[in-house]
Amino acid sequence: MRTFLAASLALLSFSAVAQQQDTTNRLKEVEIRPYFSTQPLLRATGSIGLIDRSLLEKQAGGSFVAAMNTVPGIRMEERSPGSYRLSIRGSLLRSPFGIRNVKIYFDEFPLTDAGGNSYLNALDVAALNRIQILKGPQGSLFGANSGGVVLIQSPQPATDSIPATLRLEAGSYGSFRQSLSAGQQFKKYSINITQAYQRSDGYRDHSNMDRKYFQVSQQLDYSKQNKLKALIFYSDLHYNTPGGLNAAQYLDRPTASRPAAGPIKSAIEQKAGIYSNTLFGGLSNDWVINNHFKHVISIFSSYTDFKNPFITNYEKRKELTLGLRSYLEYQKQTTMFNYRFNIGLESSQTSSDIVNYNNNLGKPAELKASDELKAASNFGFVHLNIDFLNKWLLELSASGNLYQYTYQSIAPVASVKKTNRFDFQVMPRIALSYLLSPEFSLRTALSKGYSPPTIAEIRASNQVINVDLQPEAGWNHEIGIRYQTPDHRFNIDLTGFYYRLQNAIVRRLDQNENEYFINAGGTKQWGLESSFAIWIVPANPSKFIRGLQFYNAFTLSDFKFDHYADNAADYSGNQLTGVPKQVLINSIDLRFPGKWSLFAQHNYTSSLPLNDANTVYAKKYHLIQARLSWKALKTGNFPLEIFAGADNLLNTKYSLGNDLNAMSGRYYNAAAGRNYYAGLSLQLRRN
Repeated sequence: MRTFLAASLALLSFSAVAQQQDTTNRLKEVEIRPYFSTQPLLRATGSIGLIDRSLLEKQAGGSFVAAMNTVPGIRMEERSPGSYRLSIRGSLLRSPFGIRNVKIYFDEFPLTDAGGNSYLNALDVAALNRIQILKGPQGSLFGANSGGVVLIQSPQPATDSIPATLRLEAGSYGSFRQSLSAGQQFKKYSINITQAYQRSDGYRDHSNMDRKYFQVSQQLDYSKQNKLKALIFYSDLHYNTPGGLNAAQYLDRPTASRPAAGPIKSAIEQKAGIYSNTLFGGLSNDWVINNHFKHVISIFSSYTDFKNPFITNYEKRKELTLGLRSYLEYQKQTTMFNYRFNIGLESSQTSSDIVNYNNNLGKPAELKASDELKAASNFGFVHLNIDFLNKWLLELSASGNLYQYTYQSIAPVASVKKTNRFDFQVMPRIALSYLLSPEFSLRTALSKGYSPPTIAEIRASNQVINVDLQPEAGWNHEIGIRYQTPDHRFNIDLTGFYYRLQNAIVRRLDQNENEYFINAGGTKQWGLESSFAIWIVPANPSKFIRGLQFYNAFTLSDFKFDHYADNAADYSGNQLTGVPKQVLINSIDLRFPGKWSLFAQHNYTSSLPLNDANTVYAKKYHLIQARLSWKALKTGNFPLEIFAGADNLLNTKYSLGNDLNAMSGRYYNAAAGRNYYAGLSLQLRRN
């Protein structure tokens, strides 16, 4: 194992590659659909990460974390099972929990509400088919964001002889996961149903979770020119929050939850946790008007009932979102040019009723504060794609963004309803790629990022509506190259960027450990991202090694504060809190006779600062995971795969999901040590 680790680190000097692909398509051209139309990844004008279902299924526990972190520039954390945080080329200063300044879409529908929050942890891995990550500001087509965009694709109905798949998995710390996916394709109608259940006792005390999930997606081709799509899911999620530990507690007993301190009770006594029920639905219609024009319209809605008994208070939220997205497309192809022009709009509103109580041993007690807020996000966009001689690809796009929120206090003192409007913001993007040869491309892009504060930041846990909090914004400059061999056995992707963010929103804690947010200067972010994949041994059924793929990804982040001050302290020039300078990922996918396969992955993450002063750092760590599977079994006429795996094979002690700038040094949320899992996947065939 030490030899493998040393070899992995030695590859740092050679790290320079497109994301792992589904092994059934490993030698085919990789295609993406980032901006309305499908195109080869080689010609994409931006930096894009891809995660296919095969990679998600190779990870343990039904978590997105390990798979998402294989994409250079992405950092996903999980403080305890079910508690996600996600950053694209940035820090998590704005996100004590949850996901902010990243826009997420599920098929045609925004999963991010008008208030800026995204309940990614509501989704189950079984409900996903593919994830595209557009790195850097992408507000020209997707509205306000300063980090990037995540495009999630739901499973497609089966068209072959396998209409359903049952998957069971169990492992360490009481983890269990079950999912059932069934689909049917008719002549003009298709349906896909996904049901999933997941639970875990967690590595730490008071870190158990469970989630029940149900999803239905449908498509009706009701005419030659029209198709109607519908998506609906329901998620019932609960997880306990063990709380952060200080260094002494973390070293002494990392499995412990936050203990009591003076008058403040422990996480267990207060039954700290999250209870979140989400119902989401969307309906879209694609109308191909003629050979040149196409119109797409989508309507969507979601409702979330959210409860959070915390150590210092008990919060209840009821959130209702309604929205519409529509665009018109014109395309024309000539001998030399291929034009594609889109114009559209997206409008959404989220109403939030937020009530805080004193927390009396996990039950709401005296009323502390009650407020009603409504966020409105509206933007129009245009996008022009010009393909010249199948070599030059120019993309010009922009959006005009209007964001406002209304607020009204109900208790302890009632107030009249007021509105806070932010200035109209134009977010342009210009990008160009050039196909130097059929295998080699160059690209460059310039884009503006803009991210208004979320409702959770405007009305934080200190129960004060902060009308002075302003949006953050900045410009991103990016260049890159891609290369692939003619047989697609090897591909490489290298990106360099500079992002300067101003008016950065950061989290602070008051003397009662309630959070609030301020604008505290800006950041300068220089970055280098690289990835490559090579089939050392391409698929060959006549050899002992039937296939061997190696993948490497490297992220270098030189992110620093710029004109960044907090009261009397000046942190300008310090390393950006929560961001490791280097992250290295290596993996192998090895195929043997008899349909045996082995997947192994190594993750090296360098040390990272835990506070803005850079006086405390989390140690660097190495993680190794492995999974062995066998697909040669059958139960009757039903193909059966069995698999077993292990995570954190080195039994590394590390914190995945540090509490940044925590009071009393409670930075650490210990991740699980060495753990194991096993399971099976049964495909139900038609006769």
